[in-house]
Amino acid sequence: MEVLEMVEACLRGDRISQKKLFDLFAGRMLAVCMRYSKHRMEAEDLLQDGFIRVFMNLDQFKNDGPLEQWIRRIMINNAIKKYHKKSNQNESYTIDTVVEEGVQPDAIDQISEQEMMDMIAELPDGYRMVFNLFAIEGYSHKEISEMMHIEESTSRSQLAKARKVLQDKIIKNSNFLV
Repeated sequence: MEVLEMVEACLRGDRISQKKLFDLFAGRMLAVCMRYSKHRMEAEDLLQDGFIRVFMNLDQFKNDGPLEQWIRRIMINNAIKKYHKKSNQNESYTIDTVVEEGVQPDAIDQISEQEMMDMIAELPDGYRMVFNLFAIEGYSHKEISEMMHIEESTSRSQLAKARKVLQDKIIKNSNFLV
């Protein structure tokens, strides 16, 4: 069954097609959700909520791009929405000058992908969201500021701080490995 046929069947309420669509994209979308969560259980909640939104809004899929990209956008928007609900107060940051200390390439090579994902998961929520949106998803600071309802300068600041925290963790980790 082709993806578009599966979408049409889902729109008709076909539960088997809904399950197939979920199974087709759940693994990749869980990886997306993991980048925006501290814990797997939180990521699984994001995934479940995201797929509820996918199925509720499937009639809005226009087939002008890949379905996976459309689903990914829903997952990211869902994570941002959850972040906004979680942070009850508006945090305001100013741009800090962060000295970019070079991390030795050997130090990065010694870290597994899972260790890096764990380090990213340990970042404070705002830093993690901005880092993921910018460094992994490829959004600009302007787009991030619009999605998260923050200033562009806040996005830049949080990215710089996230990078600094990650650099420090990588350096610390590499010292243990030497």
